[in-house]
Amino acid sequence: MENCIYFDNAATTYPKPEEVYETMDYVNRHGAVNAGRGSYALAREAATLISDTKKSILKLADADDVAEVVFTASATFASNQIFGGLEWSKEDVVYVTPYEHNATARVLHALKEKYHFSIELLELNPETLELDLEKIQFQFSRKAPTVVVMTHVSNTIGYVVPIKEVANLAKKYNATTIVDGAQAFGLLPFSLKQMPIDFYIFAGHKTMYGPFGVGGFIWKGSVSLHPFLAGGTGSDSLNLDMKSGDEVMLEPGSPNLIAIAGLQAAIETLKPAELMQREQQLTAYLVEQLRTISGVTLYTPYNRTNHVGIVAFNLEGYQSADVGMILDEDYNIAVRTGYQCAPYIHDVLEDKEHLGIVRASIGRYTTKEEIDSLVKAVREIAEE
Repeated sequence: MENCIYFDNAATTYPKPEEVYETMDYVNRHGAVNAGRGSYALAREAATLISDTKKSILKLADADDVAEVVFTASATFASNQIFGGLEWSKEDVVYVTPYEHNATARVLHALKEKYHFSIELLELNPETLELDLEKIQFQFSRKAPTVVVMTHVSNTIGYVVPIKEVANLAKKYNATTIVDGAQAFGLLPFSLKQMPIDFYIFAGHKTMYGPFGVGGFIWKGSVSLHPFLAGGTGSDSLNLDMKSGDEVMLEPGSPNLIAIAGLQAAIETLKPAELMQREQQLTAYLVEQLRTISGVTLYTPYNRTNHVGIVAFNLEGYQSADVGMILDEDYNIAVRTGYQCAPYIHDVLEDKEHLGIVRASIGRYTTKEEIDSLVKAVREIAEE
């Protein structure tokens, strides 16, 4: 593992900052008690750690006085809690980007099977691979949205979705707006105060550089949620009902204090503006280098400013998995291949003859030299 050149940061960022490892080890040894379930000092300290981490998340999103944070085990769990906690009817119209991950797409599909609402894809320009705002405006006028779901950054091609612009269009119809920020939060600087977004989902182990086991969502509270999960919360214990609209009631079960401690340590190392600038520079460099290789097909958004961290490509004469296997076995380079848990976009990319794409995803510890090694390897494979 030590000599592996790692280009799968979109799956999970690796390695983590040293502060994350040290903090998790310390808390696991000296403070891993159950927060909110006891009045003794260690339990109070654990509760304070959770509260402080939530404050850090709100500050990172510039939402510290307009929203609350709900912790879950992952972004997928967060998606289930949000969608499962909304009221649904067969008249509802849900719009999603063609870039949605199955963390949202499969949840919505399951609910559609139950409630029989409709799911529509937001219009995309197949030439630029970017959302077409004029056509989306027409879509909404033709069939008004009830819910609009957007990934913030596509996990397939690294496209930065214009979430603010689409949310502004959606709010003209009082639609509930939900953003999957798993590939964006901690990397892209933005202000949730300036966006009409009701729920923003995050994943601790991706662009936040925290550990597995903690994710959640930022909730402005303008749209009420019914508890999707039931269980102990450490409060109101004689009441068998889970109260709607209560942040505490959306967090049943013992919190993962070790993961939350690691996340807090990770947040303290984040500088989104600097990280985004560096990743965009490396992303552009990788794209430029791959373009010089005969037989490489690139899948990138037209506008470079809307592209960060992820470069998707295929190689003529190879299936994506074959390229990934050769990179791994012959060059010790780790990439992701296949369909990336994204069910809609591959018809647009027309990549099914390759069984998906080869995805190289950049992180804060990726170097220019590692990119050069990847490009050299792809060139050699192409020339075989």
